Amino acid sequence: MFLYDNPVLQRELLQNLRTKRSFLLLLAYQLILGAVVYFAWPQQERLEANAEAARRLVNLVFLGQYVLASLMAPSFAAGSISGEKERKTYELLLATPMWPSSIVMGKLFAALAHLGVLIFASLPIVLLCLPLGGVSLYEVLAAYLGLSLSVMTFGMISVACSSYFRRTSAALVASYLLILPLALVGVLTWNSLAGTGELRLWVSVTVIPVIAVSICAALFHRTTDRMLHPPDVGSEGKEVVDLEQEAEEVVGLVIQPDRFPDRLFAPPKRVDLLPDHANPVYSKEIHSEIFSQGTLMLRLVIQVSMLLAIPIMAFCLFLAPAYAAWYIAYVLVFNLLVGPVFSAGTVTSERERQTLDLLLTTTITPWQILWGKLIAGLRVSTVLTMFLVWPLFLACVIFIFVGLGDNQDNFYWRNITSIGAYMLIILLTCATTAVVALFCSVLYRKTASSLMTTYVVLATVFCVPMAVHSFAKVFYDETPVVTVTHGTGIISPFSAAFAVPLEVKEIDWGSLDGKRRRNVSTHYEENAQNKYLLPGWWVFGWYVVFALATILLLMLTIVWLFNTRWRVSQ
Repeated sequence: MFLYDNPVLQRELLQNLRTKRSFLLLLAYQLILGAVVYFAWPQQERLEANAEAARRLVNLVFLGQYVLASLMAPSFAAGSISGEKERKTYELLLATPMWPSSIVMGKLFAALAHLGVLIFASLPIVLLCLPLGGVSLYEVLAAYLGLSLSVMTFGMISVACSSYFRRTSAALVASYLLILPLALVGVLTWNSLAGTGELRLWVSVTVIPVIAVSICAALFHRTTDRMLHPPDVGSEGKEVVDLEQEAEEVVGLVIQPDRFPDRLFAPPKRVDLLPDHANPVYSKEIHSEIFSQGTLMLRLVIQVSMLLAIPIMAFCLFLAPAYAAWYIAYVLVFNLLVGPVFSAGTVTSERERQTLDLLLTTTITPWQILWGKLIAGLRVSTVLTMFLVWPLFLACVIFIFVGLGDNQDNFYWRNITSIGAYMLIILLTCATTAVVALFCSVLYRKTASSLMTTYVVLATVFCVPMAVHSFAKVFYDETPVVTVTHGTGIISPFSAAFAVPLEVKEIDWGSLDGKRRRNVSTHYEENAQNKYLLPGWWVFGWYVVFALATILLLMLTIVWLFNTRWRVSQ
């Protein structure tokens, strides 16, 4: 019953692997991977001595799969246990004669089975690169071993998060926040060992298995113990969490809604009458709905994001200001993960509770419903994102008193326009993620589907242009393809952030008097070497136009859908 005759595993496999979505996903995955190998294949007529090209191609394919697997693992596993809670079948599952370890193992294997099929189906395409030379079969097999163990670890982290949360959306965000740093460490480690094939092979077959097995064993034991003595049974009486009682029992960070700045993103529940001409939808969402299931996800998000921000902030803003755009990219990634959570379920939650028809029959206008739900989610996500922006202003203030000497202007204040551009990019990204999530919430019936679609759309629009442009620079350098792919960056806030010009004066902190320095002029403008590429400020300007146009178009579409009520009520 543990694995071979596990009813949970059998049911989940039948449900996941026999859907049209599974076949379409496998087809799309193979087509994308095949297209990458096809376009990255060496263009020479004779293929001798292409060891370097083969290594680059295999590394590209492997790292691409690693990143995709890291992003897809939570989507398959984060709803394994929280989905049972949402369907009100969690208590029935615990009442069966199955061992908790059998339930957890069945959920984990079922969630990773589809992802395992995707990974091993790509092995024949990777083996096509072996005749080019430079990469041995053992290196490829070791890489796939490390990839499989990493996916298993990410899946176990997602299942563990799913056992702690009542909503799949909260479990999904917590999983991403924990997995992405580990995935980043894996990518950096793999690249740092690129020149030492034997060492990388040894790490793949010894170090990675030990770390992966240790993490999985600890989380598996914790998850099974939680299911053996479940603290969250009885879902009928726990639809709404008492925040005051939760604050008394919580360990670590405590949210105090009556104090600043907590009341900005988690205001206390309303105890007085609603003022005249106030929006009841906004009041309900911001005071009751968003945190009705507790603040565990919010507290975890704040603590993990701040912990990761400290080293990135110290390096990118203080030690090496030339990399300031990388810190902005970290802030954008945070908003990309957290922002949709507070807006993707605004309409789907009404459908799931079967209250949308009642809401549409009230005297509240569609526009009031829309802006009430939009502003409530946007307010929370924007305030949380702004918590990571204060180091940028802190750096500006601190370096006024550093004393650069020789009557030279402070380089932060000389780039005040660039800093303002960074702020505008962040604010537009916050608005874009919220509007796209609201749009998906209008179209879908379930919050989990709405949230996943939002992530896919935002990741495609934000990240694919940069990935395609980087691919073109590596394999099609000094060709018109680089120019074309560079132009697609106007739809990505990451491209806009890296395109903003930044002039940096780096101080030699090793000197005793602090007066020795070297000037480095860093412009994130590729047109310095290529006159056919758009200047940095042009990329930023076109991104602003694209973001505003996208927000306006989506809002008009949502209003039209709400005005034709039958499109959103059924």
